[in-house]
Amino acid sequence: MSIVSFSNVALGYHRHPVLQNISFGLQQGEICCLLGVNGSGKTTLLRTLLGLMPAISGEILLYGKPLVQWSASALAQRVAYVPQAHDGPFAFSVLDMITLGRSAHLGLFSSPAKRDRQLARDTLETLGIAHLEQRLFPTLSGGERQLVLIARALVQQPRVLVMDEPAASLDFGHQITLLNRIRQLKVAGMTLLMSTHHPMHAKAIADRVITLRPEEGAKQGTPEEMLSSASLSGLYHVSEQEIETYLGITTTETRR
Repeated sequence: MSIVSFSNVALGYHRHPVLQNISFGLQQGEICCLLGVNGSGKTTLLRTLLGLMPAISGEILLYGKPLVQWSASALAQRVAYVPQAHDGPFAFSVLDMITLGRSAHLGLFSSPAKRDRQLARDTLETLGIAHLEQRLFPTLSGGERQLVLIARALVQQPRVLVMDEPAASLDFGHQITLLNRIRQLKVAGMTLLMSTHHPMHAKAIADRVITLRPEEGAKQGTPEEMLSSASLSGLYHVSEQEIETYLGITTTETRR
């Protein structure tokens, strides 16, 4: 059974569809990458899965239960979100920033306990950024901020991690570090859904790839199927030759 299942879902704002007839599933312990041009509905899909906006029609199931039947707190304990790295409005320390992720497990007027802060420290250690504990979030580099946002999501102890273009604005070295950390989360049993503008990132880490086109909805398949030069040419509206040139792939390689 799929952990997450979309069945003939229409997504959009104020009942104006951005995407229609969206159907796909996420399995336990897999990395699924979401590809599409700007405006294709990637963020809309992620926000809908997070319960931040309702689907217009169709059904979304989480562990076999309709998403609309999950309370906000129960959903937050199972699905966590990593946005693109950003400048926070408040100068929280890294430790405090990460500890905020424990809010999903606390009562309305409860404060984080010693065990919550220790979990935050353990997560920092796991991600290799324990040395940043006392740094202020706005003083970090883009790559460091992204790892802190991942740590904040992980202390929610979710089963599904949703990431919105996590490599955006990262330099090449930090992109590699990020992809390695994502692989480690999969090995630990996490299910990950990640939007990206980098087909080669999907090729490097994805078990499944979903492409979004407003005129066609969602298509899901293996990286070999979905990342061929022909498929990417149709998705991004450029020639197969350009795809092969700029991604350093050949027609033979992509069509095996």
